[in-house]
Amino acid sequence: MNNADILILTQWLSPAYPVGSFSFSHGLETAISDGRIKSAGDLENWLGSVIEFGSGRSDVILLSAAYRADSGAQVHEINELSQALCPSKERLEETLSQGASFARTTNAIWGTELVAGTYPVAVGQAAALKNIDLETTAYLYLHSFASNLVSGAVRLVPLGQTEGQSCLDALSETCIRTAKEGLHASLEDLGTCAFASDIASMKHETQTVRIFQS
Repeated sequence: MNNADILILTQWLSPAYPVGSFSFSHGLETAISDGRIKSAGDLENWLGSVIEFGSGRSDVILLSAAYRADSGAQVHEINELSQALCPSKERLEETLSQGASFARTTNAIWGTELVAGTYPVAVGQAAALKNIDLETTAYLYLHSFASNLVSGAVRLVPLGQTEGQSCLDALSETCIRTAKEGLHASLEDLGTCAFASDIASMKHETQTVRIFQS
């Protein structure tokens, strides 16, 4: 990758990029409220499972498929599958909201013609159109995903900033391993077993007091 591509990808997956990721907790708020996550160790275990066995893994497979798609019709099919895999109403809203915001901003700045859909599909399309390395895109996508949830947990548990950053550092190897595996997987390999996270996202829909949208 050249320096310009690295900076574009960093910008896309930065907390400053206006996709609204800061307002979603991916069910983490419920897990913390239920007492499942009380420490940095608990958070690392929870997020590690979500990345390796849950939506993190699925997102990389979907992102890679969208990147390699050879037609708009194929991207549309991948996007429909991505939506169908969302285990709860809020998870669907989370990925569609971020995907639409990502597409709108990216189209406005880089002149792409991304079709609004789920977030991983939008990122995969954009990386392909800008000829940005797929493997690096997958690594940074998962790291951004983990970083956003760690940031939320720092506020909710609460954790210290140093604890949060230590947790994120510990998750780096999981992000790399999951990305590598996802790059060699097909849509037929899609499947998750992070059930606690999925159930937490369902319970969040009826949580009385909440800060996050998911």
